[in-house]
Amino acid sequence: MSATTLLAIVLILALAGYLWGRANAGAIKQTGKAMHSVPAYHGYFVALACGLPAFLLVLVWLAAQSTVIDAIIVADLPSYITDGVEASRMSLILSEIKSIAAGRIFGTPDQALLDAAERYSALQDIASLAMVVSTLAIAIAGMVYARSRLSLEFRARNRVDGILRWLLIVCSILAIMTTLGIILSLVIESFAFFSRVPVFDFLFGMTWSPQTPIRADQVAAAGAFGAVPVFWGTIFISAIAMFVALPTGLFSAIYLVEYSNKRIRSVVKPLLEILAGIPTIVYGFFAILTVAPFIREFGTSLGLDVASNSALAAGGVMGIMLIPFISSFADDAISAVPQSLRDGAYALGATRAETIRQVLLPAALPGIVGGVLLAVSRAIGETMIVVMAAGLTATLTANPLEGVTTVTVQIVTLLIGDTEFDSPKTLAAFGLGLVLFISTLALNIVALQVVKRYRERYE
Repeated sequence: MSATTLLAIVLILALAGYLWGRANAGAIKQTGKAMHSVPAYHGYFVALACGLPAFLLVLVWLAAQSTVIDAIIVADLPSYITDGVEASRMSLILSEIKSIAAGRIFGTPDQALLDAAERYSALQDIASLAMVVSTLAIAIAGMVYARSRLSLEFRARNRVDGILRWLLIVCSILAIMTTLGIILSLVIESFAFFSRVPVFDFLFGMTWSPQTPIRADQVAAAGAFGAVPVFWGTIFISAIAMFVALPTGLFSAIYLVEYSNKRIRSVVKPLLEILAGIPTIVYGFFAILTVAPFIREFGTSLGLDVASNSALAAGGVMGIMLIPFISSFADDAISAVPQSLRDGAYALGATRAETIRQVLLPAALPGIVGGVLLAVSRAIGETMIVVMAAGLTATLTANPLEGVTTVTVQIVTLLIGDTEFDSPKTLAAFGLGLVLFISTLALNIVALQVVKRYRERYE
């Protein structure tokens, strides 16, 4: 039985426990005496007691099962296979054993590996059966225990609130730990990169050509890790995208809130928001098949030299993708401005345009800044459109008709292939990610300061 099926069964048992607990609490309530908690809370208590421990057991079991089985398999391997073997080589041996156990056999494996694969399959079956039995036993035991606690005096509401409070605390801690894990992974690998490539050369170097030898006998360039062209490409394409998205999204929000009637708004607003649901690969196809050829042909007709992949094509299509983010946030922010501010401006003789420019937009600035910040973050993190429409070449240019690349595209490029993980070429991806993370953090801090300043002014 798969883990998904088992979790579905646990969910069904929890639902049954809720109905069972609520029905029994309802029967107790019919005795005419006052209960501390309504029957629904008794049902919630039974459901949580049934489903929560079983769900946690499945998660812990799945996290530990692979490690335990791998350790058992390695311990049972003959010494001529394990003696003096490095961790990376042992990982390859385990992968081969698992492939054999799955029926993917290439060549003639060693008999010890065949025996290990058979034992691996047997241990997997035993572990899966034990997980199913243990999980169902805990779920049923939790249901029976919770049902036995139901009474007129039982404080089911307090217990449910306490359990949910601890769940929220655990989820908050997991979110914090995940963030710290991401930061630590970036920092540790970035230090390994900067120990080989000077920080000054990385941050201020003008040439990006991270080519290193893949094998010891291969001749390759020493590699140039000057990241200025990569960061410039990210800023350049994001600026073009915002040049398209910011006025279009903001003006469309102003029109929908202040000028359009309900019929037009009910049609235009959903159409704008559809843009947010289109996959980025579709935007990439649109950019490379429609926008880029149009820009190239139009530029050629004017006597301009236009590259097949250009920053203008990628940034323009990315700007179209970002319109709903800015429009939706600006729409909500402007709609939330109190009507009293509009009435006061009109009473002082201001026109509608003056009211929008001098009252509504300053008052709605925190929400608008939030939408712009989200759009900028999305532009900085976009990969697919840039790969398809702007190319992979790190070029330091201010000409939007030439091809450039971005940080995210280079990170993807550096982390694929058969290069060793601890090579400068691969570790450069973490250096790029760390600088991008710091830049985004600084952008968020600046935006929060802007929001704080104007919120104090207009609240």
